[in-house]
This record gives sequence, structure tokens and C-alpha cells, in this order.
Amino acid sequence: MTWKKFSGDVVHSPIVQEIENAIVRETGKGHRLKVCIGTDSQVKGPTTDFATVIVLLREHHGGFMYIHQEKTSTKMTIKERMLVEVQKSIETAYSICDLLDLYDVHLEVHADINTNPMFKSNKALNEAMGYILSMGFIFKAKPEAFASSTCADKMVH
Repeated sequence: MTWKKFSGDVVHSPIVQEIENAIVRETGKGHRLKVCIGTDSQVKGPTTDFATVIVLLREHHGGFMYIHQEKTSTKMTIKERMLVEVQKSIETAYSICDLLDLYDVHLEVHADINTNPMFKSNKALNEAMGYILSMGFIFKAKPEAFASSTCADKMVH
């Protein structure tokens, strides 16, 4: 799985190692960290483009992120696509949660799903919330889900 920095530079080490290096570096500078993980997707003709982000927030000092992108030609309903987004975020969160526990770094999983029933993505809200919470992660949906609805969104639009 290829991860990149926002600058476009490819991360050559495993993402867990990269995140650990960032935690050690940032906490060494006195920053308190929180990690937010989210995925967004965009359908472009026959292809769906997915972007998953790991956002490291430095309390009162901004943040930075790592991005993984992939494309698929599998046809999906909007509900299926929302749940695939959630699955990608959960897989990413699961891969680094032991590391975050070790360093006592707070983790949130963000879903690009609207809490307002007027929006199509709302169809997947209950399943997504149940999926994320049952894995033991903290769940955020729109408008609080900036990792997916802002950060990942910029990578697929």
C-alpha cells in the first residue's frame, strides 16, 4: 500500500514506522497529538477514486497528513460506496491503533456521511456508525468529520 505526504512525496517506510517517527518527533517538540482517519471517494465515469487520509493534529499548532489513493471499476450503490469508505478507514485505523495506544495518542475515525436525512449518504449512517463503534473506535460524521469531508475530499476532486 503506497502512502504519500501532502507534498506528493512517497513514504518509503511502512506507514506504521512513519507514524511512529512523526509521533516521536512531534511529542519531542512538546506537541499533544490527535489522529483522525477518513476516506472519501468520487465517481468519475466508470471509475471510483478512493482517498484515505491519516491526519495528525498538533494541538493549537495545525497538522499534517498522509494519503493513500486507489481506484476501482467496481459498480456500487451510494450506500455500498459509503461503507467501502468506512471499511478503508477502519482497516487503516486498525493497522496503527496499537501504536497510538502505546504513545497514548487519541484516535477518531471520520465518515463522509451526512447526519441530515435529506442527503443520500445518510442511508449508510447507522451501519457506518455501528461498524466503527463496534471496532472500538470513536466515530465522527459530517459536519465534524473533517478528515474525510475536507482532507480526503481534496484528494479525489
